Amino acid sequence: MKIQLSHKFGDIISVENFLLAWGEFINGKRNKADVQEFSLRLMDNIFDLRFDLANLAYKHSTYQVFPINDPKPRIIHKAIVRDRLLHHAIYRLLYPFFDKIFIGDSFSCRENKGTHRAITRFRVFSQKVSQNNTKSSWILKGDVKKFFASVDHNILLNILKEYIPDQKIVRLLQEIISSFNSGQLGVGLPLGNLTSQLFANIYLNKFDQFIKHKLKLKYYIRYADDFVIFSQNKGFLEKQIAFIKSFLQESLKLEVHPQKVFVKTLASGVDFLGWVNFFDHRVLRTKTKKRMLIRLKQHPTDETFASYLGLLKWGNGYKIKKQITIAPLQL
Repeated sequence: MKIQLSHKFGDIISVENFLLAWGEFINGKRNKADVQEFSLRLMDNIFDLRFDLANLAYKHSTYQVFPINDPKPRIIHKAIVRDRLLHHAIYRLLYPFFDKIFIGDSFSCRENKGTHRAITRFRVFSQKVSQNNTKSSWILKGDVKKFFASVDHNILLNILKEYIPDQKIVRLLQEIISSFNSGQLGVGLPLGNLTSQLFANIYLNKFDQFIKHKLKLKYYIRYADDFVIFSQNKGFLEKQIAFIKSFLQESLKLEVHPQKVFVKTLASGVDFLGWVNFFDHRVLRTKTKKRMLIRLKQHPTDETFASYLGLLKWGNGYKIKKQITIAPLQL
């Protein structure tokens, strides 16, 4: 039997939880006009929100839509402050529970994880599978096509129900999930909701568990919708692609991106999380490097330089580091 969430609906909508969630939510947002307006009547707004929730009258608002480039173009859907406060209140109680069921090698949107730890883990697996570069090492690399736009609401809700016995919490999560559709009714998560990060990991945890326990693949890393699998056997990895495609389609209604799934040697370098990774070193991806140089030219501030110098310390970036520190204005 799966472990069950012990928190009740009342824990989520308690005034204490809302105040703690507010303290987390306003970090970096104190100067935003909508946040300032909400804070002027903070307690009244919290009590109004709590009243609607307690009486099962809460309805999620519509979203403000705007494009960003991070680096590729994306559409962000931004909820009003009232809804975002609720997202934080939910997240701060649900995340610690669900984080315990995730595999150790899932690195996206989790405390004490992130991209740096993911690429460090990549190096550890590289050394183990290649037996310190004495054996050929092959890597299956893939990602899920349009993941956030493809999440099936019913599948997600059924997964949540496996772990959450409180029906009021389930109904609340259903209200948030159904507040967004990506062009097809009952499909998609909005980029911009804090809850979407958690829902994404809960959804793809099914995939993680399939990889680890059904296919029994030990050397597997996932970051968001990108994943890599290591083996000494190229043919073995190629056979796994069909199993992966079948599981994603049949169980999660997801598709592996056909142009972004391949098997190649570690010695030839594997592009993963902005770096081209080898056995004993990594170099910055060409696109990442060009993007960094453009941004430095457009915004040559101390903060920008410090940020990119911090990035470069994670790989072999001596030449570009020298370029941006010695002649930053000539970029």
